[in-house]
Amino acid sequence: MESDKSGILTEVADYYSSKLAQHGETPQGVDWNGKEGQYLRFQKLDMIIEKNKPFSINDVGSGYGAFYDFLRERHPSFSYNGIDVSEDMIIAAKMRYQDKARVQFHVGSEPEQVADYGVASGIFNVRLGRSDSEWSTYIEDVLDTLDRTSRLGFAFNCLTSYSDVEKMRDYLYYANPCALFDLCKRRYSRNVALLHDYDLYEFTILVRKQP
Repeated sequence: MESDKSGILTEVADYYSSKLAQHGETPQGVDWNGKEGQYLRFQKLDMIIEKNKPFSINDVGSGYGAFYDFLRERHPSFSYNGIDVSEDMIIAAKMRYQDKARVQFHVGSEPEQVADYGVASGIFNVRLGRSDSEWSTYIEDVLDTLDRTSRLGFAFNCLTSYSDVEKMRDYLYYANPCALFDLCKRRYSRNVALLHDYDLYEFTILVRKQP
């Protein structure tokens, strides 16, 4: 499976590098429709974080670092580590936040250190030509990584299999929220929340761990 994962990561890096080149440091540059949806998405991921306490966070698939901007508006003290397989994204992020303290970015698919929290936003959506079974295995591998590199919990989102059939696209992956909820409950923690009550064709899962 390691060679398959390597191939997937190369495909994903190329895909997002091309989006950044086309749209720049915008929601469209990381393949989202617009600011409103991106903001709502970030609100759901932010629910994993305990408020009014300093924390550290790994953002897997950080893109150019938009989630950092969101966090900075809401939390007074935190350290942020962005990870992305697209070298172009990381170059853009480092330039964008070069004067910010406690912010770092590196090219890769896994965090280099354990943090209080981990998030993955949008990285499970674009499967390109990969089969359901290949992509499902890839998702589980990334979730294992999030679990291993977070102390207090992690959060991620996926496009939902409950999407309108006529709007579905072959190159996107629509996950079964019930199956992923079950996986997280059985493998990672007893404290898992499935958020599927907001007006996007997706869901967010929060996995809270015992410190």
